[in-house]
Amino acid sequence: MPEHTPPGKGPLYAAGVALAIAVALPLLVSTYARRDPELAGIPFFFWYQFVLVLVSVALTSIAYWLVIGHERQRRRAAGLSTGGKGGKDGKDGER
Repeated sequence: MPEHTPPGKGPLYAAGVALAIAVALPLLVSTYARRDPELAGIPFFFWYQFVLVLVSVALTSIAYWLVIGHERQRRRAAGLSTGGKGGKDGKDGER
């Protein structure tokens, strides 16, 4: 059975950057505190806020999957189950 090395911290740093961007974008009020340009009669402020929600959801999802992948690699390197219920080999009730 091949030995697994522990994962580096890269995915965790990338997840932190993604979350920092998701938090920082709405705080930059000067970038969206205006009416123009309008999109289908909707002022810029409102449609930009909607886009920020979608971007934040995407960045948060990316961060989640990076952390989950890192945790799976860490658990695999430690010889633990990588998901679901069960013991070391991942089988329910069998050891």
